[in-house]
Amino acid sequence: MNYLKTLLIATFLFVQSAFAAVNINKADAEKIAKELKGIGLSKATAIVAYRTQNGPFKTVEQLTEVKGIGLKTVEKNRKEILLK
Repeated sequence: MNYLKTLLIATFLFVQSAFAAVNINKADAEKIAKELKGIGLSKATAIVAYRTQNGPFKTVEQLTEVKGIGLKTVEKNRKEILLK
């Protein structure tokens, strides 16, 4: 019984983390870097700086306007990026 309970909890935590998403208009650089593939702290800081200077992102593709972030990176993370 304890094994089954542990297995269910582990499965829930795995599924929850598999669907992690990040709001690029609200998250800090550390959260962005943690959740998005190919985005380290330097690029995540650039995302936050861009957002501060230009206002919130209106589209996911607008991320390509941030230096160092290309369309491949955006496509790789499209499902994990929230705007609202």
